[in-house]
Amino acid sequence: MVTGLAANRIDRPGAREEAWRSWPDLRRLPPADAAAWPSVVVVAAHPDDEVLGTGGTMAILAAAGARLRLIAVTDGEGSHPGSDPAVIGSLRIAESAAALDLLGAREAEVIRLRLPDTVVAVHEDELAGLLRELCAGFDVCLAPWEGDVHADHEAAGRAARRAARGDGRTVLSYPIWMWHWARPADPRVPWRLACRIPLSAEVAARKRSAIGAFASQLADRGPTLGPVLPHWIVAHFTREQEVLLR
Repeated sequence: MVTGLAANRIDRPGAREEAWRSWPDLRRLPPADAAAWPSVVVVAAHPDDEVLGTGGTMAILAAAGARLRLIAVTDGEGSHPGSDPAVIGSLRIAESAAALDLLGAREAEVIRLRLPDTVVAVHEDELAGLLRELCAGFDVCLAPWEGDVHADHEAAGRAARRAARGDGRTVLSYPIWMWHWARPADPRVPWRLACRIPLSAEVAARKRSAIGAFASQLADRGPTLGPVLPHWIVAHFTREQEVLLR
């Protein structure tokens, strides 16, 4: 579960995207060739995590003809407190489907586990068991980073790592909220384990369009709430590379 310190950190602004883009070490991370991966399963705690963290990589995989499976842990029904969770969940599922289409990944197999949003950690053991079955036979698993300081992301990442133990599958983690609370060269981030997936201009444009499909997360929710994903956070995911942690 998120501690008081972690809850405070996730809301604490780190570096703006301009600082990340001007940090030379981010561009010097060793590149990985996603097109060489024959089969990949992507684990997402909520609809939109997969696109924010690995949308460009998914577009590359789809274009290369890789076997691609998306496992959505929750329907993201908790993103709008006070709204009908069933309505929000259905909306986010539809947005995720539209985003996959925009990435050119409409043929990806999608499995929705429908675990409850915001309390994935309570179901972590169950999730690890499900992922052990659902990730079997895949070469690579992309999952949320266990250090992301978002309780659902961390639980999904831990479960994915546990599910892969002993079967030789490569697990790579993608950060989401880290880009908000961290700063370049931040010692809390294991940069020695990082690699990058270069995105062509075409793939980066596809990803930007796919992010735009999540209107529920980008729309203003009122004078005191604003969007779930403000533009300065979305900016972290519009680079021509994605970062994964081994």
